[in-house]
Amino acid sequence: MAITSSSGAVNARPQLYQTALTATINQVEQQDRFPGRTELEDLNTFFQTSIKRLEIAAVITQNADNIVSKGAGRIFTGGAPMSFLEKPKDATEVKMGMDGTPIDLIRGMTLGTTTYAEVSSGFIEAIRSFFSADGVIEIPPGFSTINIARYGPERMKKSLRDLSWFVRYTTYAMVAGDPNILAQNVRGLREIIENACSTAATLVALQAMRNAALNLFREDEEAKEIINQYFNVAIAEFKAPTPSNKLRQRNSKDLQGLSLPQIYFNTADRRQKFVMKPGLSVSEKNEVIKAAYRQIFERDITRAYSLSLSDLESKVKNGEISMKEFVRRVGKSPLYRDQFFSPYINSRALELAFKHFLGRAPESREEVQKYFAIVSQGGLGALIDAIVDSQEYADYFGEETVPYRRGLGQEAQPARNWGAQFDLFNYSAPFRKVPQFITLFASYNQPLPDQHVYGSGNDPLEIQFGAIFPKETRNPSATPAYFGKDTRRILIRNGAGITNQLSNPGARGENPGTLGPKVFKLDQLPAFKGKKYDKNASVKFAETSTQAVIRAIYQQVIGRQVYEGQRLTADEIKLENGEITVREFVRRLAKSPLFRDLYWSKLYVCKAIEYIHRRLLGRPTYGRQEMNAYYDICYKKGFYALVDAILDSKEYAESFGEDTVPYERYLTPAGLAMRSNRLGMVGDKGMMPEKIETPMFVTLGQPMMQMNDFAIKTRIEQGVSKQREQRKIFKLTNLDPMTVQTLARAAYRQVFERDMDAYVANEQFSRYVSKLQNAEISVKEFILAIGTSDLYIKEFYTPFPNTKVIELGTKHFLGRAPLDQAEIRKYNQILATKGAKEFVFALVNSQEYAEVFGEDTVPYNRFATFPAANFPNTQELYNRLTKQDNSIVVPSFAPVTPKMDASEMPLVKQLLTK
Repeated sequence: MAITSSSGAVNARPQLYQTALTATINQVEQQDRFPGRTELEDLNTFFQTSIKRLEIAAVITQNADNIVSKGAGRIFTGGAPMSFLEKPKDATEVKMGMDGTPIDLIRGMTLGTTTYAEVSSGFIEAIRSFFSADGVIEIPPGFSTINIARYGPERMKKSLRDLSWFVRYTTYAMVAGDPNILAQNVRGLREIIENACSTAATLVALQAMRNAALNLFREDEEAKEIINQYFNVAIAEFKAPTPSNKLRQRNSKDLQGLSLPQIYFNTADRRQKFVMKPGLSVSEKNEVIKAAYRQIFERDITRAYSLSLSDLESKVKNGEISMKEFVRRVGKSPLYRDQFFSPYINSRALELAFKHFLGRAPESREEVQKYFAIVSQGGLGALIDAIVDSQEYADYFGEETVPYRRGLGQEAQPARNWGAQFDLFNYSAPFRKVPQFITLFASYNQPLPDQHVYGSGNDPLEIQFGAIFPKETRNPSATPAYFGKDTRRILIRNGAGITNQLSNPGARGENPGTLGPKVFKLDQLPAFKGKKYDKNASVKFAETSTQAVIRAIYQQVIGRQVYEGQRLTADEIKLENGEITVREFVRRLAKSPLFRDLYWSKLYVCKAIEYIHRRLLGRPTYGRQEMNAYYDICYKKGFYALVDAILDSKEYAESFGEDTVPYERYLTPAGLAMRSNRLGMVGDKGMMPEKIETPMFVTLGQPMMQMNDFAIKTRIEQGVSKQREQRKIFKLTNLDPMTVQTLARAAYRQVFERDMDAYVANEQFSRYVSKLQNAEISVKEFILAIGTSDLYIKEFYTPFPNTKVIELGTKHFLGRAPLDQAEIRKYNQILATKGAKEFVFALVNSQEYAEVFGEDTVPYNRFATFPAANFPNTQELYNRLTKQDNSIVVPSFAPVTPKMDASEMPLVKQLLTK
């Protein structure tokens, strides 16, 4: 059985919270299709309301203190609740007490020197809130206001912090457009807050904060609707009880027995599950079969390669075989063998089979060994049978459900392959042929781990749990070492190596001498002359000598010399008088509020134990076993019991005794490297200077040959004809009659593709030319007038289908061919619903027309000499006249040849016979 109490793991950073955008796209990607109308409408709504939601979040953030104040003022009495909201301190003068300790707001409240005043919003605001529907607050049963003085400063800080968190998470959800983050972080808080504060009071505060946020947008109904939506979700999730944990549905001795909080499962990636039922329609059954193809082959093989297993499809549709049997036979098919078994070694084929048929990755070395033996002896068929016939497959998928990916949030995952599982799903099989898990589990069996416990350093400080990295180019995140609970850390003796505890445990109490730190020892001998006088005593019974020991104690335990108001004056006097020992003084200093605030209150428990252990015992912890013992003491008895356990230990008595100041006896390799090889250290440490190499992308980006200006210009203009230089752009610069007539003739040639006779032009468009000459309309309005005329509709709309009309419209008014199918669909919808005039109006008033032609330029052939993506289409469109060829240059769909002649179809043939 493998030790599963701790392990390394490949680092992976999956997305923790969903947004409206990612939720919609993930659902579309899962089905390997383009977004449908519903998804597009959801995305359109998300983008249309994004600016509004960002504005709401910004306003709420700016007024967060006011909102929290309204909520806190509704449930707290007897003071100013906002005084306890922790914020960055301003650079103001702090009042000092007589003992040298600063008098802040909390201490002033304790001493009774601070006066509070209740802050109200005013009589008019109260009347408005009373008569407004948004000002109604439902008072839950059991609600009563909380007195600040009785509640206490520490609990007030935490309550105000929690209220500000509610506001922050609500703004996060607004920006994301999805309340997923609220459901995951607010659900389950009811029981926790009930033990610390009051659920009823929290509900009242949340409603008051919602009303305060609504009052910021009194005239904006859309904003109020959005605020109500997300605040109501937070309130509803808070009311909901904590759901039970979701347990793993399989039981194996080589796997950890893990459970997952239900809230993570409820907010996980919303992946649709496909189930084959007898009563489904034909199209629904086809969707289920496509889902099976996507899961097993990692793509829709019918759409991508026009492949399918028609015989199996018919049987599963008709109910002759179950979906489980369909999955089994697809896995044994030659198509799957050629794709995922033959090109790979057995270990990689095993990983892919787990991915395709169980929706997860292998989770242990024993599991890999078991199935590797099966595939080695029986081949692919035996492997597929073993997986499909397993109890796990039956529990999750049964007979009718298509296997699906079980990733983040679906179930509890062991730490040792959690990141590797995401790497397996993030890469398609053809792009990564190297097996991942056989090498990962082999890394766990290293005789001496040479890496960090968690694969790479997760601590920004020097405390790295004995991590050493022998190779700078090695990535510790890719190959984590397996650390069991009995693994011992690597520690270096701060002094002579012969006294190392590993080689000589009996030398624990020996001083390090000149090779280690300076040792301060208080020998309490009276300073009188006589036979008992010891001239070699390190520190005599004198005030000046004792102060040196006290300074050393502060330096070791606190890490610096403390301020005057932070000194333990009474205990220093007792130490000087010989009433207490050095160990007792260290104990009292370690239990002081200063030490507790530095190394306990602000740190999580493991890091606090590590710091306290190094300060009091002079070395890091040996490993997880020792850490677990101290953690158990902290959990059951608290901080003071931890200090007593360290100072009363046998190791402390042997190393320091009663009168020796603790000193650093051991340190980690990482700490030694940080101290000795730090940049700017004086002295040569024998390190090789770092070789500065030019990055490869810079080297490859440099030109291989020198080119002059003429060669560069020729290279830029390659493939471009002289038509660019010969083209003339007609722009209205003055109102001269000849200039206006020339510009009008250019507009006729562009829009009608010919130079129209004067009498034809004057008959229909003479009034527009006059308005143009009199500056009553612009060139853009002139183009719009002739484009929406009856002549243009007769010539270029009535004879042609919509697709051809769109090509001609973009050619006449934008000077190019359609860019893509999406543009054709957009304008086709306008033509079908609003007609030709609205289509021309949309072209001329588009953003592209305004940026390229503006108000006074006649459209022209823009892309005839520009090597753009649609250059061939534009060139073909301009090289032929419309009346000569009715074919479509950019078809909206590929033409399909019918399998049967239309004249031979029964209904058509019957009509033709009549």
